[in-house]
Amino acid sequence: MARVCQITGKRARVGNNVSHANNKTKRKFMPNLQKKRFYLPEEDKWITLKVSASALRTINKNGITAVLKEAKEKGILV
Repeated sequence: MARVCQITGKRARVGNNVSHANNKTKRKFMPNLQKKRFYLPEEDKWITLKVSASALRTINKNGITAVLKEAKEKGILV
């Protein structure tokens, strides 16, 4: 599985390392992904998602069912 958040769709971004002498080399900015299990009481089952830290905060704020519904509507989660 790729390094992509299954809720927000965040993925690696490309940028530059800039040295003190202002030399630039390519680098990647990786999202802070965590593999977490969530319990869905409506379906009475556990699911495992690879989510970013910001998605975890959103899940804590809005609840897993609301976040999953919104991600399916946006087409991020299949």
